[in-house]
Amino acid sequence: MRKYIVFFVFILASTVNWCQPMRVLFIGNSYTHYNNMPKLFKDLANSKNVNVDVHMSAKSSHTFQMHSERMDLYQDIRREKWDYVVLQGFSRELSTEIATIDSMVVPYVKRITDSIYQRNPCATILLYETWGYEQGFPEDSINWSYQVMSDHIHQGYLYLSKLFDLPIVPVGKVWETVKENNLSIQLYQEDKQHPSKDGSYLAACSFYAAIFKQNPNTSFTDGISPEKAKYIQNTSFTIVDQNMTRYLLNRNMVNVKSSSKDGKFKVDCSANFPKAKSIVWNFGDGKTSNLFQTQHYYSKVGTYTITVTIQDTCGERVLKKKVVF
Repeated sequence: MRKYIVFFVFILASTVNWCQPMRVLFIGNSYTHYNNMPKLFKDLANSKNVNVDVHMSAKSSHTFQMHSERMDLYQDIRREKWDYVVLQGFSRELSTEIATIDSMVVPYVKRITDSIYQRNPCATILLYETWGYEQGFPEDSINWSYQVMSDHIHQGYLYLSKLFDLPIVPVGKVWETVKENNLSIQLYQEDKQHPSKDGSYLAACSFYAAIFKQNPNTSFTDGISPEKAKYIQNTSFTIVDQNMTRYLLNRNMVNVKSSSKDGKFKVDCSANFPKAKSIVWNFGDGKTSNLFQTQHYYSKVGTYTITVTIQDTCGERVLKKKVVF
């Protein structure tokens, strides 16, 4: 049984300090391995003092069926007790009709997810939503333009998310927003399909925002101009933050909001852990609560450390946040 301790520091914090490295496995194709995107994610996290170990199991042009037939993939799945496993499919397979997805995608996603849960039932599996080709895929009548292809891919990932109850990292939607609103950022390689360095940086920022629920506002840009990097960082966080519920990214989260008015010092606390068996809030002043949503009033000014302990099938999770009145 693992014990997790995460510290959330009031207002000014921009990092989450893990007591041991977070382990993330990226499964995908060239949209993952171009520009070594998983390493970009790791470097972003490290720049925020977050300790992350990443491993990439990526093969060019691979569909979910092809991934499911790779023996080396299952070796990678068994390699570690992964905290997160990212699944990225072939864009065109997710832009097809639902009946085709049911026959050509769903059985193989199930095979992969079953193997992940068999090895580690506490892993969080994330769907890596990709993007449309810059000029669409005219050879296919249903994906004749970028926007149509992008919309179909989005619907395909939403369908998988609902079917398997998996969160989505909306890289494709961040991509679409940047593409429409900042023409100075070139997201594509010359082939108009694969990610440029800017595109891979966008994907890495989207993963940071989705996993840590924070803006990846860091000076690490991997050679991208600071102005472009800042725009990508902010857009990634905005899209994730505005769609937490839609993309199932609001799970396994704790929210603590503090306020003071008329000499009253209050915290509003909530925790969304669907598989939790019990919860205990310790407000740092001798008072506790066993409710998933609760309010607490402090009698005087001071600095308090709120500790929430959650018991679920994965063991005990201990999270802390400091509030100052």
